[in-house]
Amino acid sequence: MRRRQGEFRRLFRRRLSCLILGLLGLFLIGGLALFVVHHRHQVEFEPKLQEKDVRIGRVPHEAVNFTEEILSAASFVRQMSDHVTLGKAYLVLAKDHNNLKLAWDFSSQIRKCQLLLAKASMRGTPITVAEAEPIVRRLSSLIYKAQNAHYDIATTITTLKTHIQALEERANAAIVQSAVFGQLAAEGRTKSLHCLNIKLTVDWLRNPSLKELIDEQRNSLRLVDNNLYHFCIFSDNVLATSAVINSTISNADHPKQLVFHVVTDNINYMAMQAWFLTYDFKGSAIEVQNVEEFSWLNSSYAPVFKQLQEMERRGAAQDLRTEVKFWKPNLLSLLDHLRFYVPEIYPSLERVVLLEDDVIVQKDLMPLFSLDLHGNVNGAVETCLEGFHRFYKYLNFSNPVISSKFDPQACGWSFGVNVFDLVAWKKANVTDRYHYWQEQNADQMLWNAGILPPGLLSFYGLTEPLDRRWHVLGLGYDAYIDNRLIETAAVLHYNGNMKPWLKFGFRRYRPLWERYVNYTNPVLKDCIWS
Repeated sequence: MRRRQGEFRRLFRRRLSCLILGLLGLFLIGGLALFVVHHRHQVEFEPKLQEKDVRIGRVPHEAVNFTEEILSAASFVRQMSDHVTLGKAYLVLAKDHNNLKLAWDFSSQIRKCQLLLAKASMRGTPITVAEAEPIVRRLSSLIYKAQNAHYDIATTITTLKTHIQALEERANAAIVQSAVFGQLAAEGRTKSLHCLNIKLTVDWLRNPSLKELIDEQRNSLRLVDNNLYHFCIFSDNVLATSAVINSTISNADHPKQLVFHVVTDNINYMAMQAWFLTYDFKGSAIEVQNVEEFSWLNSSYAPVFKQLQEMERRGAAQDLRTEVKFWKPNLLSLLDHLRFYVPEIYPSLERVVLLEDDVIVQKDLMPLFSLDLHGNVNGAVETCLEGFHRFYKYLNFSNPVISSKFDPQACGWSFGVNVFDLVAWKKANVTDRYHYWQEQNADQMLWNAGILPPGLLSFYGLTEPLDRRWHVLGLGYDAYIDNRLIETAAVLHYNGNMKPWLKFGFRRYRPLWERYVNYTNPVLKDCIWS
């Protein structure tokens, strides 16, 4: 009977230790080895330490690699780290069982162990027997004492699950909060941008001659000449739009053959007009339009128009419980949705290149207009080399409307640099396809609010993959992009929250953007240094 009780006790300890190690993500072999040590006489630990010390003593201090040490199951660093991890688990159990004395002892020894590991890492020398032995002995003794407390296995599992769920909820809440604050900061206007808009608006109101230039511009035949190279930009950011245009014409072989079509909102319209009418852009033509003057863009024609109005009425943009992408401020603007109405905005054009306002051009983009799209409507760079850029990451494939028509493993692509064949667009009725999917997603059950998901659906089977060098993404969220990719890229895309015009943008990438911003401009100079 006693033998069976002893076997059950050992079996219980093994299962309990394995459960704790598994939940905390310990290495299985190291955890089992540590568990065996706990059930042997404590005297066995000292010879192992002495043997290890002799072996380590043969290695020069400068050759000590702490990464290798912590991965080695026989090293002091690994043993101490495993003891700390297991000790933290028993610390939680001791607190939950109101054993405050044991919890205090665990906490004290864990701090000592962590301090020794930190000192050893800083000095770059191995941990000696004299340093490791007393701490590991005390921790082993406490762990043995905790195991002998005979905590109920069901209670232990429930306790650990509760703590894990609580930690997951706190982590998820922190992630959402961080995303919310990051998005607010990214979408918010800096003081200098506000200043620039105000000064340009004042210039527009004070200078009637600028208004006279608009009539001349609107009647220019260059705006509808298909022998020229047409780019469209939909933005409410004067400085960002200017940087896109500056970079494009600076790297063009024939800048006078470029035509830029800018559409902005009513608030920024006067500032945009004042900026692009006042300064010269190497002879290129620049047209600025106000989205609110598109009388045809209304709720009876465009489903998204009605949906955006409903979102504003619901106050979704201020509801932090809603998915971050759902209330993203720029999604409450028609500007981002105008890309699905390019043929309606420019009915006389045959091919245009869409540029986002957070890109920088480094190469001549004229070759894009001669690319063979093989009858497709949209030329774009695919992003499926990254595992999270496939259709199933953007769309709800549990809905039969999606799963019956699309491949979840289909390759995604990105907006930012897109070649649109408007003749093929009209033949394929892409805008009607977009309207259909917007109506299907009126309840937000097919995808969360955004621009790319309806784009993937609307251009499905109509997208021609472009060479990846045309469009390199990630400069707004990835700090470790290969320099070779950046150097060979035709267009750099600062997609993400870390925009180059914001103070928290990546310093590594900011000079690539700033070289196309004229900081000597008196208006901009006053706003930056005011």
